[in-house]
Amino acid sequence: MSTMHLVWPARDYLAEYVAALERGWSPDNLRQEAAQEELARIAANADAFLASLVDREAAGERFVFPDGSSVPRLPGYRVWMWDGEFCGSASLRWQAGTEALPPYCLGHIGYAVVPWKRGRGYATQALGKLLEHAKAEGLRYVEITTRPDNAPSQRVILANRGVLVEEFTAPAALGGHRHLRYRVQLDDRSE
Repeated sequence: MSTMHLVWPARDYLAEYVAALERGWSPDNLRQEAAQEELARIAANADAFLASLVDREAAGERFVFPDGSSVPRLPGYRVWMWDGEFCGSASLRWQAGTEALPPYCLGHIGYAVVPWKRGRGYATQALGKLLEHAKAEGLRYVEITTRPDNAPSQRVILANRGVLVEEFTAPAALGGHRHLRYRVQLDDRSE
């Protein structure tokens, strides 16, 4: 397994992030068009874009769905996977004081590896590192979702102590597809 570490989004890494977006990779597994949206935001104000990726206080703009509806932003942040080159993105989100998430948020953690870096164990490493971050934020467990046909993501979750909780249908605003919900316990206490 190659060595990868998580870095905070910064100007030093931005050119490679932009190159990945321009090659067609998207940090959003549900919305491929997010790549073009992020390129536009970077072109308009790169510093504001970078600052928006770390929002522990949920001070940013409301989250807007493709249908135009919006919901409050959750506290959270995005980090980038780096092995000397940009490898992907991972995110953590939560609600203060609880492990519960609103129905419009499918899970606490998301990750996306660029196609040319897949198969190196980077998603497994990134999830493991983000579990440490989640515990430091006070979460006792996290929930992570993936599609039933995404066997690589299921392996990543299982390698990080994920336990299948349920299969469910996502809300229509999030695609209405079937998903698997896994839980990873972060401490020894029960729910």
